[in-house]
Amino acid sequence: MEENKRMVLTKKNYLFIIIGCVVVLLGLSLMAGGGSENAEVFSPEIFSFRRITLAPFLIIAGYMLVLFGILKKK
Repeated sequence: MEENKRMVLTKKNYLFIIIGCVVVLLGLSLMAGGGSENAEVFSPEIFSFRRITLAPFLIIAGYMLVLFGILKKK
């Protein structure tokens, strides 16, 4: 009985998956922080463009890259 040893995903697929994971991690790191040192003082920094718009966009784009890397055919 001959086994098929062909890989399901190619090198290009794995590259898309790795790049997508890096983009997701970048988005998560951009979203972190912005809190106040004192719990009694409000910090408007948590509503910055970076945390409200850019970071979620990068996270969604990274997940889309991972999905594309999984679904891409030769």
